[in-house]
Amino acid sequence: MAAFAYSAIAADGLAQAGEIHAPTRDAAREQLRIRGLLAERLEELPASGEEGVRTAFKKVKPKTLQIFSRQFATMIEAGLNVVSSLVILEEQTDDAYFASVVKELRADVEGGLLLSQALGRHPKIFSRLYVSMVEAGEAAGILDQVLDRVAFQIEKDTQIKRRVKGAMMYPTMVLIFATLVLTGLLMFLVPVFVKIFGQLGGKLPTLTQYVVNASNVLRNDWYIIFPLVFLTIWGVRRFKRTEQGRQLWDRIKLKIPMKIGDVVLKVTMARFSRTLSTLVAAGVDIIKALEITGQTAGNWVVEDALAGVRSKVHQGIPIAQPLIENDIFPPMVSQMVKIGEETGELEKMLSKIADFYEDEVDSAISTLTSIIEPLMMILVGAMVGVIVISMYLPMFKMLSLVK
Repeated sequence: MAAFAYSAIAADGLAQAGEIHAPTRDAAREQLRIRGLLAERLEELPASGEEGVRTAFKKVKPKTLQIFSRQFATMIEAGLNVVSSLVILEEQTDDAYFASVVKELRADVEGGLLLSQALGRHPKIFSRLYVSMVEAGEAAGILDQVLDRVAFQIEKDTQIKRRVKGAMMYPTMVLIFATLVLTGLLMFLVPVFVKIFGQLGGKLPTLTQYVVNASNVLRNDWYIIFPLVFLTIWGVRRFKRTEQGRQLWDRIKLKIPMKIGDVVLKVTMARFSRTLSTLVAAGVDIIKALEITGQTAGNWVVEDALAGVRSKVHQGIPIAQPLIENDIFPPMVSQMVKIGEETGELEKMLSKIADFYEDEVDSAISTLTSIIEPLMMILVGAMVGVIVISMYLPMFKMLSLVK
């Protein structure tokens, strides 16, 4: 879908300018005519992916999207139509970029598009989950309920991300601090002792020699080492963005020791259950719901497993059966889904699973933090201790020779 910058004359003779999305220039001109505008200039904007260069570095915060969805739902429930609601939301939002997006949504809906179709033109902002739920809500006539569920989904996803980031903040900061301390000791403290050892002469102990060698390498080849470290980090991050890298990293994450892999799995199960529950409640077809859930699960292993589940469900097999056969899904998940299918309350069971795993994530993160904190302190102490001991070992050796 192309974006066009336009200038046009309205029915009252006033000039207007803005942007419009349409598959072709003629379609853009027709959309403007429907709005009562006579196009004077239509210029296609350069594209970079779906949103173009103009939006390449712009993002909308989840909180902004959550508030938008909640307010939108309230207005629809109060009896306002979609266009009137979007006009109000455009004026109320504090995010200038998102306000321009809402303006485009309003213009597209005025031009005859469905809300879901208008949302689908902004994939960087409105995920496939969001668009599919709105589409189902429009078809079932429960758009207000669906928008409210979308807001709830965004809120839950944000809470989980915040908990995980909060848990990772402490060890990350300690690790950065330890690296800086180690670098400082090797570059500035060890050379002072090296001068003293050079004056005394003699053979250095093995541990001291290793530390001195590390200091010499860091001081003499820093212009190679530091760029190499940054390039390695950049290369790993870039590799993770590839399909092969994402698959490998997602497998590794689930196998990280110290219960970290368990936390990753619980976060993934919470997201999977909450997303599928939301889609089922919105009336989305179960095959499509499983496909969207896999794409938004956040882990390739679960996504691949759900692709197999979707294939078997398409053959008429109940959802619970392939879940039971796949080891990635804990027994509780598959059994609860089975009960939900048998009782006709799959949505409620999935919601209960999500609640359970969200609580489990909180508990696991608290336990993990209590384990990681002392380990980080031990790590820092060991790093500093090794260097200090290695510097004093020659002193002890010299004192023993004097005696």
